Amino acid sequence: NSPRSSVRPQRPGLSSKTGNPPRGVVAGQRRPRSSGHGRATVQTPEPGRVPQGLYLHAVTETTLRVDTSRGEKLRINFDITFPALQCSIISVDVMDISGQEHLDVKHDVFKQRIDAHGNVIATKQDAVGGMKVEKPLQHHGGRLEHNETYCGSCYGAQESPEQCCNSCEDVREAYRKKGWGVSNPDSIDQCKSEGFLQTIKDEEGEGCNIYGFLEINKVAGNFHFAPGKSFQQSNVHVHDLLPFQKDSFNLSHKINKLSFGEPFPGVINPLDGAQWIQHSSYGMAQYFVKVVPTVYSHINEQIILSNQFSVTEHSRSGDSGRVQALPGVFFFYDLSPIKVTFTERHVSFLHFLTNVCAIVGGVFTVSGIIDSFVYHGQRAITKKRELGKFT
Repeated sequence: NSPRSSVRPQRPGLSSKTGNPPRGVVAGQRRPRSSGHGRATVQTPEPGRVPQGLYLHAVTETTLRVDTSRGEKLRINFDITFPALQCSIISVDVMDISGQEHLDVKHDVFKQRIDAHGNVIATKQDAVGGMKVEKPLQHHGGRLEHNETYCGSCYGAQESPEQCCNSCEDVREAYRKKGWGVSNPDSIDQCKSEGFLQTIKDEEGEGCNIYGFLEINKVAGNFHFAPGKSFQQSNVHVHDLLPFQKDSFNLSHKINKLSFGEPFPGVINPLDGAQWIQHSSYGMAQYFVKVVPTVYSHINEQIILSNQFSVTEHSRSGDSGRVQALPGVFFFYDLSPIKVTFTERHVSFLHFLTNVCAIVGGVFTVSGIIDSFVYHGQRAITKKRELGKFT
């Protein structure tokens, strides 16, 4: 025999002394485990790690159904910066298809003056968030000249003989209700004494950050930010731009935040951070928003009623005197009839157990295939060595 035969590997399942099969075992009947089987088992990942993570953490289910709710309110949260439009001339209006209008909204709406570099200018705010400008009063007297019995004229816009207009804002509001425009503020004593035009000149070059929320009927409509006080004239929505004596208004803006309803996990508001730059004397930015009612149900049974939305943008621009649209930033919103419901839940133990069994079974199946491949390969090599064909 050659030296190779003296170191021939012993066949698995044979007696170490005689080379015969162990008692009670027929040669070739029992296939023992190969050494490769142990290696395959050690290299496999923990079978229960993946399903255990799913079992311990909540999963979210999504369902769609028709929105049958009635009489609900829609909350609109906004935070918009106008870097080249003064706070004193911008107003917020809301209108819906039911005919309701909220003009020059001030409740829960706040303004912050900003300089050309975007820094906030320190000012005081009144109870409803409008700007309280004290500088013109200090320079021009204003209400400080009047006693308690003073009753200012409304210049023909009073609704009753007893109505008083003691400030420029009172006169402008009375004019707005009548559908009139204030062509020359200096012709009104209240506006002249308060320095209305001087205030606008003092704020020249400033911008405005306007933020807050609107709570309105849950029907289609629009809200917009535009210069001047608004009023209805022959069933047409009009903004009075005459008092500002300006040839153009720069409506360039950045939407810091815009959402409908309360925030919930995973919500994406597509207009957050959006910017629009006006390149002409007059401009109109329009956003057409599709609001999708959304309900998010936490695993702790907390329910959040909110909304998601998609948006399409459109803009108009033109030179002074040729623009065919009101300068402003308009948001036209409509509501989807389909409600989306997100529900958090834990995976059931039976489902968890099924996943574990499936993974364990898969691991053993793959291990068996590897073991069979290693075993048969080892046998083939051993036979070739016995025949002297393997070097």
